[in-house]
Amino acid sequence: MLEFRKDIFADERDDNLKEVGQPTQRQDMLGHVTGTSPYYDDHRFANLLHLKILRSPHAHARIRSIDDSAAARAPGVKRIIRAADVPVNLNTLLSLIQFGKDDEPSLASDVVRYKGEPILGIVATSERAALEALALVKVSYDQLPAVFDVEEALKPGAPSVNATYPKNTFEYYGKYDHQKLRYGDADAAFAQADIVLDERYQMSPIEHAPTETNGSITVPDTNGRYIVYTSTQALFFSLDTSAKINAIPSNQLHFIGGTVGGGFGGKVDTMTEPLCILAARLIGAPVRYRFSRHEEMQFGSPRGGERIYVKDGIMKDGRIIARKVRAYFDSGAYTRLSSYAVVKCAAHIPGPYTIPNVHADVFCVFTNRTPATAMRGFGVTALDFALECQMDKGATAIGMDPLEYRILNAYRDGDMKAHRREAKNCALIECAQVAAEKANWPLRDEFRKMSSRQGGGAARAGGAADRTRAPAPAAAARAPASAQTSTPQRVAYERPTPTAPPHTAPPAPAPRSAPPPPAAPSAGSNHGAPRFSSVFGTRRR
Repeated sequence: MLEFRKDIFADERDDNLKEVGQPTQRQDMLGHVTGTSPYYDDHRFANLLHLKILRSPHAHARIRSIDDSAAARAPGVKRIIRAADVPVNLNTLLSLIQFGKDDEPSLASDVVRYKGEPILGIVATSERAALEALALVKVSYDQLPAVFDVEEALKPGAPSVNATYPKNTFEYYGKYDHQKLRYGDADAAFAQADIVLDERYQMSPIEHAPTETNGSITVPDTNGRYIVYTSTQALFFSLDTSAKINAIPSNQLHFIGGTVGGGFGGKVDTMTEPLCILAARLIGAPVRYRFSRHEEMQFGSPRGGERIYVKDGIMKDGRIIARKVRAYFDSGAYTRLSSYAVVKCAAHIPGPYTIPNVHADVFCVFTNRTPATAMRGFGVTALDFALECQMDKGATAIGMDPLEYRILNAYRDGDMKAHRREAKNCALIECAQVAAEKANWPLRDEFRKMSSRQGGGAARAGGAADRTRAPAPAAAARAPASAQTSTPQRVAYERPTPTAPPHTAPPAPAPRSAPPPPAAPSAGSNHGAPRFSSVFGTRRR
């Protein structure tokens, strides 16, 4: 049930909404419920050929030799595609926006860097004929040391995974091995905090598991053009990537997307279209290249595994005065989109909370795992999980209600963010209040009366205590920070009985000079701030 709370931010509201809250029917709804929605694989063509790929059985190995002579003579085989046949064999997805170096081959020629890396393609009259021919290919390997852990990959002497990035970290702006954020003096604040909470969070890679696997069909058209029916989520992105790899003008390709049978970010990597187009060009006939379910699950790009360390310095009144984050994104063997996920992660730290001292280092690390890609808010989702678990643990450590703890530290209008941008149009406090109301979660009166519009400003962002805030319950007796053990990730929400603190609290950190406010808003901006490109660090409209 959708409910409009018109009592909140009433003077900012515009209730003349044409879509939000209205029963608008999706354009593809009728096709879905009647089974008539067109998918790329619904198209049928006479003399359709099938492309299948030989993949590496090793996570890291040098290719000594490839013998495909028996496969070339197998029944139904029309063409064998090798690395030398690919016009531009090295590519990286974000090269279209000049972000990163070309590091991933369409077909490996000398070294394989993850289990399942493509080595060779066979085009045949049927999928069965192509698979039977693949079984006849003989490849000789020299296995190489592999690394599967992000922190192990950064240690001296670790196996070098990616030849383009031999130190196993993505290179930002041609010289930096990670994304860095500094605001205030976190180490000094930790020394003055009543409690220091240091935790580790580990996420696992996740396969998107779409009902429809990745695939495409390429059909030669007139005038040297090719029609590509595809399941991609990023039609023009895939078009330009395919044109680059095939070294042809993009206007020679006509991409038709249709309906995506499940994607969730897993169909933005352009994994089938370039080789499918190349096969059709080499043979002059329609070609289909689709992943089997095994290929989709084993070799399709997953959400990457992230490891995140979060350290908080907390005062006994509930204020978080310092936060340090160290995060590692497992990119797998090649870059794909993980380098951008790291940028998004760094831009989201320290979460929607005003913390006067922030220190963060975020790394994009190469390992011998399957290359990772986008999935549902990638770069931010895992960080939010870690930060919100940390908020629950911090509330428990300080003996405070977890929702009141969030309201106490939430952004308010006028606060200075760690990225030196003024917080505007904040609403977390109001969202928390409404959520508590709907869930019958008890909030004290002073927290029910707080507002995102009041109490913010430079002094608060600079570390000075906000006297408009309600005091938190006294912290339960705890051991010194150095002797504390990690609290469990699943925490109970019972409010502990407050007791007197075991020691005299050190003085609150002295306020530091607040950073200069951002430039005045330019005309035409909806929220008083120009749009910002987190990739290039430039403002744009």
